[in-house]
Formats: sequence, structure tokens, C-alpha cells
Amino acid sequence: MKSAILFFAVAFCVIISGSASAEKFLGAPVVPGGKTLNKTDARLELKTDLSHDELVAFYKEALKDFKDIKFRVWKNATYIEDDGNRPWHSITISKTNSRGESVLIIKDNWTWIIGTLVLRYIGVFVVLMVLLLGMSVSGKIISSAVKRMEAKKQTGES
Repeated sequence: MKSAILFFAVAFCVIISGSASAEKFLGAPVVPGGKTLNKTDARLELKTDLSHDELVAFYKEALKDFKDIKFRVWKNATYIEDDGNRPWHSITISKTNSRGESVLIIKDNWTWIIGTLVLRYIGVFVVLMVLLLGMSVSGKIISSAVKRMEAKKQTGES
């Protein structure tokens, strides 16, 4: 019994010390034991022996205390996006239904930020143009209907 307790105590210490010294890239957690394929200042791509579900579970646990994190499940990948002010923008976990998935961590950049703002700016004017067109068409229909009703009243009165 004492040896079992000792074993669990040692295992707990090893696990805690391993998670405390977890590697990070731009403040984003990196899966331990992954093989780095490509690393630059703005991008980290690695391959790991873990399955897709294990990787998603790792990142859900590692990012559970952060606000503004969104998990998006796509057909070929799971996309984890930071909508806050962290140095990293996204973590993409490939989905190949086998072991040996790849993980891609990308740095937040101004191109993404400005592109999003430009799309929103254009979107506002597109919505306003559609509303103006709809109001113009409905105004013409209503005014022609009112003219026809007035013409019928005048011909009926005389």
C-alpha cells in the first residue's frame, strides 16, 4: 500500500513539473514531444504522434482559463482562434483520422487585422446600398399604386 502511494506521489510530481515547464510559442502552449517541421518568428509547424482528439483535449485543457478563445471544428481541421490581444492568432490542428497529426501556430499580424476592418467597412456600405435599393423599389411600387387608386377615384367621381 505504501509503495502504491509513493508511486502515485512521484507520478504526480513528475506530471506537475512537466506541465509547469511546458514549452510555449508566442505565449501559446506547444504539445510536448512534437517534432518541429518549420519554425520562424511568426509561425510554428510541428508533427506529433497524438491523435486529433488527444490534441484538441490538450488545447482545451491548456486554454481553459483564457478568455476570447474560440474552437471551430471544420471538416479537415480544428481551428482555435484568439479574439483577444495575445501575440498568437490561431492554432490549427489537422484532422487526418490517424495518428501523427500536425499543429500550426500562427502569430497575430496587422494584415489580418486591417483585412478584417476593411471587410467590415465594405460590408456596411453593401448593406446600406441594398437597403437604399429596396426602399427605392418599394417607393416606386407604392407611389404607382397610389396614383392608380387616385385615378380610379377621379374617374369614379366624375
